[in-house]
Amino acid sequence: MKIKIIFPLLINFLLSQKIIIPMDVKQNDHLKAYGLAFWALNQNINVEWLLNYRGGSFLLDEFSEITEVARVRGVTYEIINSEEALNIFNEINLNNMEIVLLEKAPKIAIYSPPNKQPWDDAVTLALTYAEVPYDVLWDKEVFNEKLARYDWLHLHHEDFTGQYGKFYKNYRSASWYLEQKKQYEAISRDLGFDSVHKQKKALAQIIKNYIGNGGFLFAMCSATDSFDIALATQNTDAAHEFFDESPIDEDLQKRIDYNNTLAFYDFSIITNPMIYEYSDIDFPQSENINAKGAEADFFTLFDFSAKYDPVPAMLTQNHSRTIKGFMGQTTGFKRDIVKKHIVIMGEDVTSPQVKYIHGNYGKGTFTFLGGHDPEDYQHFVGDPQTDLSLYKNSPGYRLILNNILFPAAKKKERKT
Repeated sequence: MKIKIIFPLLINFLLSQKIIIPMDVKQNDHLKAYGLAFWALNQNINVEWLLNYRGGSFLLDEFSEITEVARVRGVTYEIINSEEALNIFNEINLNNMEIVLLEKAPKIAIYSPPNKQPWDDAVTLALTYAEVPYDVLWDKEVFNEKLARYDWLHLHHEDFTGQYGKFYKNYRSASWYLEQKKQYEAISRDLGFDSVHKQKKALAQIIKNYIGNGGFLFAMCSATDSFDIALATQNTDAAHEFFDESPIDEDLQKRIDYNNTLAFYDFSIITNPMIYEYSDIDFPQSENINAKGAEADFFTLFDFSAKYDPVPAMLTQNHSRTIKGFMGQTTGFKRDIVKKHIVIMGEDVTSPQVKYIHGNYGKGTFTFLGGHDPEDYQHFVGDPQTDLSLYKNSPGYRLILNNILFPAAKKKERKT
């Protein structure tokens, strides 16, 4: 991936007054600030992302339209003159900072069931609050090759193993669970599959191919480990007969293909339908509440060289290097199960938990973030939505929104 960097001799940096959108503690609404940057890109206005400068601030040419949108959305901005811009440029040039040019708003898709509400998924909630446009795709659209139209794909908290989220123990008699099972089985039949787990595994492979062809993938919670498990079990039955009326392969563990996964290896699959867990990738295990509790649960972002490692630097831009922990069906990733070439961007230094990772596959990239909702420590089925107007400066939600701007650093041609 080629990142366009602004170098010292680019004279147009200083030709006019600039607007700086600060992303340090002075910003009134960090989340809507990302939406403002995205809005500018959609207006064909270039945005310069100042990596490691004031929390990853944005710099734009001054236009009255930008300041008006900023005022309406409650986004803090500052007007600076050429001398102030030069001082910023010099500071960036002399320190672990860099300027990355964002040129074109990526086209965003969310893989999500059509009947899901925005608050069922933190990314959908973040994009809605930040006023970033997106489309929703589901299984039939993916199988009909619609992914090629999009630069960036987020996976809703989906179960790619075909076990209906492993909610069997607690919700197998619930009306929503029975309706979901019926819906998934009907879609699988329509697509020519005799079981949901076969269809979901085939879908996971399509998405992997999308990444290999240059797509950008972001996933959270169970969409991370269940995705890799689906890729690793393409040629074997790993779903309990409660889910597909066929027995699990007796040699399942021996038939796992770790070479086909994106991020994890040497994991063991948990096949018991009464255990709310897919494998030992997750740390801590879903049925064990974190002993530290919410008040003591944090993870730390790594510092990356903005000049030499601009991609992980972009993905970790924040006004805080310490992020509140948050749980999910997949809360984090056990460190010794993460493949060696994967870039670890955030971890809990007091435990084996890795929280935030990034990797390359083919021409594209993938980023996984453990946990369900950065501002809802322990989310349960049926819990009310998170009101992001109360968390507009959330460092955890900033990690999500870093990911939607990251593809804008590469100019791409899209199919129509």
